[in-house]
Parts: sequence; C-alpha cells; structure tokens
Amino acid sequence: MANYFGTDGIRGIYGKTITPSLAFKFGCALAQFCKNKKVLIGRDTRPSGQLLALSVANGLCMCGINVVDIGIAPTPVISLLTENLGCDYGIVISASHNPPEHNGIKVFDRDGYKITEKEENNIESALSLFTPAQHDRIGKYEYKPSLTRLYQHKLLSLIDKKQALKIVIDCANGATYKLAKTIFKKACNDPIFINSTNCGTKINENCGALHPEVLAQHVKSNNADFGFCFDGDGDRMLACNKDGEILDGDDILCMLSQNMSICKNSIVGTVMTNKGFENFLNKHHISLLRADVGDKYVSQMMREKKVLLGGEPSGHIIIDGYSKTGDGLLVAALLLQRLDSAKSLCYKKFPQININIEVDDKYRLLNSDALAKEILTIQSEFKNKGRVLVRASGTEQKIRVMCEHISHNKAVSAANRLEKIINTLLKKQ
Repeated sequence: MANYFGTDGIRGIYGKTITPSLAFKFGCALAQFCKNKKVLIGRDTRPSGQLLALSVANGLCMCGINVVDIGIAPTPVISLLTENLGCDYGIVISASHNPPEHNGIKVFDRDGYKITEKEENNIESALSLFTPAQHDRIGKYEYKPSLTRLYQHKLLSLIDKKQALKIVIDCANGATYKLAKTIFKKACNDPIFINSTNCGTKINENCGALHPEVLAQHVKSNNADFGFCFDGDGDRMLACNKDGEILDGDDILCMLSQNMSICKNSIVGTVMTNKGFENFLNKHHISLLRADVGDKYVSQMMREKKVLLGGEPSGHIIIDGYSKTGDGLLVAALLLQRLDSAKSLCYKKFPQININIEVDDKYRLLNSDALAKEILTIQSEFKNKGRVLVRASGTEQKIRVMCEHISHNKAVSAANRLEKIINTLLKKQ
C-alpha cells in the first residue's frame, strides 16, 4: 500500500506527487467515510490550490457528498467551521510552510481535530483500492467564502481594546492576507502589513514564519513595538520584539504560561522544545510533556493528558478552549493584549543547531548501524548537558539533525559529525 500521509497530511510537488487525478481519487476515497454527506474545503493562495480543491470536490460530489468551498482561508478557519457546520470532514489544500511549487491535502474530523493515523490508514486503503464507480446521487457544490466571517467574529470578540502600539504583520503572501488586515486594524493603530498579497507564486518565499529575520528588519526600520509573522496557511506564528529579537514557539509559550490562566501544571511541547525552556518551566513548577514533532501529535497528547496549552518551536501554538489546531492569528491577537510579558522572558536557551540534509531514502539512512552508533556516542558525551535528535522529516525528503548543548561549540561539533556520517552514507548508496 502506498504511503500518502506524512506528519501533516499529504504533501508533494504539484504535478508530480500531488496531482488533480490524486485529488479526485482522494475525494472519492474520503466519501466512503462520510455519514452526514457534507465536507468543507478551503485552501491557501498557491496557484495550484483552486484546481486541486475543485478536483477533491469533484470526487466527493460524484460520490454523493455535498461540498462547501470557502476559498482562501487559514487552516484554523477550516478546523472551526468543520465542527460548527456539522461537516464530516474539513479539507485544507495547502503545503503549509513549503515552497510555492508544493501543495498538499490536510484533513480535519467532524470535531475540528486533525484525523488520527488510524483514519489516515483507512483513507490510504481506500485510495489504493480506488476504482471508478457510478453513484445514484450527485452531491451539491457550493462556494461560500463569506463563511469565514464566523471565524472573524470570534477573533474580534477576543480583542478587549485597541492597543497604542506600532505593529508589523507579515502574512507570507498566504492564507492570512485578508483576515489579518481586518483583525489587526481593530487591535492596534495603523498596523504595517508586509507580504500581504494573495500572490501564491511568492508564498513563503523570503517572508513569513520561514524567514522571521525579514520581519525583524521591518520592525527595527519602522521603529515598531512588535511584529508577527505567519506561515503560508496561517497555523504557525513567530514574533519579534522592538529590538529585533526573534521569538520562537518556545518563547511564545513562555509568554502565555506567565500571563494566562490556561497553563495549570503542564505544557505539551515536542522533542524539539529547547532544554533551556524546560528548565525554566521546572523552576516554575510546570512540567513539560514532549510529543513527536507535528501539531497533531501535540494536540493528541494535550487531549490525553488534559493539558490546556501546547506548541512547537516552529510556531504551532494550541490553546484549548480557543482552538483545536495551531492558529497564528488567534495567538497573535491574544499576545497583543499582553505584550508586557515580552519584557520578562528570563530563561537561557541551550544553543541548538539544526541541519537538514536532502536524501532519497530517509528511512534506510536512519536504520544505519554507523549512524546509530555515533548518535549513542554523542548522547553519552552530552550526558545531561545537551540532547541529540536525528529524525526523518514528515513533510519532505530530508533527514533533520538537531544537537543542543549548553556549549555552542559542542553543539556545532556534534551536528557536523552527524552530517558527515550521513553524507558518507549517501555516497555509498
């Protein structure tokens, strides 16, 4: 059976891995699991998004499922509306933070959560066994972009008052480009927007949460108080203070844990969450629970452990009671009401080195004895002063190497050692 799903849905380069044909078959496969005969679809700004959305809708409608298409909308909008509108599933056509030539398919269940691995396997089985079939009933297709106002009203209701602050917003030329303007024009005076078009050929390119240094430059050049940047589909957010210091997901979780009554005794992070942040939480009698990389795994652990706050260093932040998935606009709107906490980030991060290596067969490399031996050696050398993690990317054909240590030089040295071994193994393939 083909493995279509990765860490966050189905991803790939449009025209190769992700095609209108696959999208149509996906729609037909998903139709088999619909009870209420209703599915919601949204997308980001990528040029291929409209055709892929219509292809999924075509497959669903042919199999008797009604489709509501809300057009361009951030991923958390789909999560919210899927539940509120009583849909069987919510589908997002997006490759999130990946380059413009990529696209993908993400799926939410009827409760607004990302589907489980078991549900992914069921859909994959149906895809693998796909055969065209005639159906007595043809589903109805409706295009209703106005439904995004339900999400808009929810966020606007959370804004207590307009802040007398100068804010810079980077929309990554993605799905937040329109809603962000409505939200932040109410939240503060004369916000400055950059990369805020619907030009999908430029989505994530030298902008947004993938390039927060661009935001930092604009914050400093405009003498602004703060800045927020989103990724292409709006489920991630990073920030920047007036000094141009970039705040990642760990920093944002720190701000939220200090100033909101949602933290209680635990926070869910991931295996990538910085050890320095974990030490900070321990000093404040808050335990860090580590999930696998991917906001769906963070969300699952939050539910299992009844934790209200969780997230990733990459900027996926989930606040139970507000959202069921990462929501950049929501978190930015909440932080804007509490920016005083940005002045009190008092934990020391462990230097963390991340290296991404492109490979053809990531799992074969990860099973190498030579690589496993070197990882164990480094872990033994680090003891409790650092961590090492080597994993397969869930969204790209890459091996991701992470080394963190209280000493920057030792973190760099360890990461270089692992990169050298992986490159040697690549030459032998």
